[in-house]
Amino acid sequence: MSTLVSGVRACPVREWQASQRAMRELLAPHGLRLGINPLGWTNDVITEFGDDTSAETFIGEAAAVGYEGVEMGRKFPTDRQALARMLAAGNVDLVSGWYSGQLAEISVAEELANVANHAALLAHNGARVMVYGETGLMPGDAPLDKPLSATPVVADTEWAAYGQRLTEFGEALQRDYCIQLAYHAHLMMVAESEAEIDRLMAATGEAVGLLLDTGHIVAGGGDMARVLANHGHRINHIHLKDIRPEIFAGIRKRDASFNTGVRSGMFTVPGDGAIDYAPVIDFATSDAYTGWLVVEAEQDPTQACPREYADKAIRHVRSLFNG
Repeated sequence: MSTLVSGVRACPVREWQASQRAMRELLAPHGLRLGINPLGWTNDVITEFGDDTSAETFIGEAAAVGYEGVEMGRKFPTDRQALARMLAAGNVDLVSGWYSGQLAEISVAEELANVANHAALLAHNGARVMVYGETGLMPGDAPLDKPLSATPVVADTEWAAYGQRLTEFGEALQRDYCIQLAYHAHLMMVAESEAEIDRLMAATGEAVGLLLDTGHIVAGGGDMARVLANHGHRINHIHLKDIRPEIFAGIRKRDASFNTGVRSGMFTVPGDGAIDYAPVIDFATSDAYTGWLVVEAEQDPTQACPREYADKAIRHVRSLFNG
């Protein structure tokens, strides 16, 4: 029996399960699983994007397309049991959740106190990776509305201490919650460029993993193959995001903001932009990586129908593995 989800007729349960099973059988030999982030449905910063869309709608549509895991967004419950019930009802696993850290400015003890509830929520619901976004040093209120050139910078004299704090924080997450820290190199944050990623990895210990976000690597001017070659042993999470280079080039040229870029459509799902995923797939199918591949793209859901783009992405991912 079909059900209605957000005005869209959903697949019957058997079709959901068949779609998930087909993707799982394709990826499982490589130790991989496919998940999706809710940013195509509901934006965490641009609140009018999908503000009337529930987490249940996101999960139902994502599962119907064939994803077997989800990352958290702002519409998700923060009560452990409520989250567990919602995931079980949607037949999906919890992949991870974003955490806005500030270790560029505060102590490890302060950060551990701040993260405690979130880390416990993730651990209780089976996530083994926490996405860490460094929001310390970001400029003023609404920093993602500032020009891209306002990206924060860690002073040369501060990198060693910053790296040590991150390492201690990552070690504590592993010890206390059995969760790995996946540091998100990200536009408008302190590790944006490839050189900054190199410095971050040099300044931190093994407890600090690297999240490879394909869209942000390219937008930050990085070379995907080189980042994989240099830091593959530290990569513990992968976001598959595509970029529309002509739109991003215009945003960079005008020195517009990150949010202006998102509103303009600079990001999209895999297969709808210009990124060559061959180096990522080669890496993911090697012995160097096991874990989740997560489709993610910040888009206006009124311009890019979330379910349609999620389906477009999963078809492209399937083609990458089918050859």
